[in-house]
Amino acid sequence: MATKNQNLSSYDKTTIPNAKNFRFGIVVSEWNSNITDNLFKGAVDTLLEHGVLKENILKWHVPGSFELIYGSKKMQDKVDVVIAIGSVIQGDTKHFDFVCEAVSQGIKDLNVLHETPVIFCLLTDNTMQQAIDRSGGKHGNKGVEAAVAAIKMAQLRKEA
Repeated sequence: MATKNQNLSSYDKTTIPNAKNFRFGIVVSEWNSNITDNLFKGAVDTLLEHGVLKENILKWHVPGSFELIYGSKKMQDKVDVVIAIGSVIQGDTKHFDFVCEAVSQGIKDLNVLHETPVIFCLLTDNTMQQAIDRSGGKHGNKGVEAAVAAIKMAQLRKEA
């Protein structure tokens, strides 16, 4: 979703199904933890607000965003939906491009090859300020958006 001029935390709460009977897994990158911790908090607060029981939220840490793929793959059998949370900030080398592309493709592959949805919550920002703005700052919290998507995908999986 394009987020320019949008608050990531704004959505119509009446359109979200009750998520009490679903289990959610959240895989969180330790890299840029000041950002990923805020994204995690936004996701958890949103899940709880929509009826998820605290004991039905499983959290795993991985070292960096590249490792989100493996962590998400291993978690898929334990939950109804996985949310992969990471943050990559543009630097002076092409490392940013390789990590962002690999994680995008890896999470896409998990969604194609397996029955458990994996929600992409990887911030790919040019600056730390952009990441701050999208993880609880002036643009809201992308973790909220990811949690809403996860609830909707859990419901779709149940109905399909």
